[in-house]
Amino acid sequence: MDNRIIELQYPAKKESRLDHFLVEELPEFSRSRLQGLIEKGLVTVNDVIAKKNGIKLREGAQVQVQIPSAQKTNLVPENIPLDILFENDDVIVINKSADMVVHPSAGHATGTLVHAALAHAPEMEGIGGEIRPGVVHRLDKDTSGVIIMAKNDTALQWLQKQFMERSVKKAYLALVNGAPPTPTGRVEAPIGRDPAHRKKMAVVSPGKGRNAISEYKTLERFDDYTLLEVSILTGRTHQIRLHCAFIGTPVVGDSLYGYRRQKVEVPRQFLHAARLTITLPNENEARTFEAELPDELERVLGELRKR
Repeated sequence: MDNRIIELQYPAKKESRLDHFLVEELPEFSRSRLQGLIEKGLVTVNDVIAKKNGIKLREGAQVQVQIPSAQKTNLVPENIPLDILFENDDVIVINKSADMVVHPSAGHATGTLVHAALAHAPEMEGIGGEIRPGVVHRLDKDTSGVIIMAKNDTALQWLQKQFMERSVKKAYLALVNGAPPTPTGRVEAPIGRDPAHRKKMAVVSPGKGRNAISEYKTLERFDDYTLLEVSILTGRTHQIRLHCAFIGTPVVGDSLYGYRRQKVEVPRQFLHAARLTITLPNENEARTFEAELPDELERVLGELRKR
């Protein structure tokens, strides 16, 4: 299959590094892979081949990225059980457990969702890149719930297009500390790298990060907590956790952006990808896939309801 071309335009007024912009715009690819594409001459800026990762982009810059066709990988499949919600020849929809990393990365060379998926569907090898075969979107390690993977390159491109066009609907369940300012609401706050802690993200000033939009509604109120359904219109790293903290209601169990100690015993951050609505390859109508709240989080709600 021929290389795929992705065309982007840099919208911000403030200058940004090329590789940083690509990481934000193309979250399905790792930073190292995008930097590799730049080094191979597969990225152009205003029709000129980009020779360095750190090229500065100015407002209106036209960026073109060539994505090579699938290549074989050196990943070793691992026979790890998966909770499969749906599967056909093109996709596999999985209810990811909270203790599983989606793809290999520093400190997580084995035991990932990718390793498990390759054992279940060996034909996925090489789809979408050397270390991320089949990956369309991601969930944090400590976030459970619905995730979809592509089983062939055509399906990958079909699904990625919907994520880029923001036609995919994603709804999460989040237990947060306190109560939001209003029972329902919309948060529009740009997200970028935390300038003081490079491994963290942060809500930043307009023009310094990527646009991020979340909508929430209250499902249940407790004395000190609120159960929210949060829908994200963009897919920025740690978006729900940051936006909840931004409005004064950090996610319960989120020690990175919230409180280190909780009044309720919680095994991990209370964030679950409950629902995903997307159109599958060669279909005209969108489908909705749902994953029930895991037992360990249901028990937390049960304890709160007894109080």
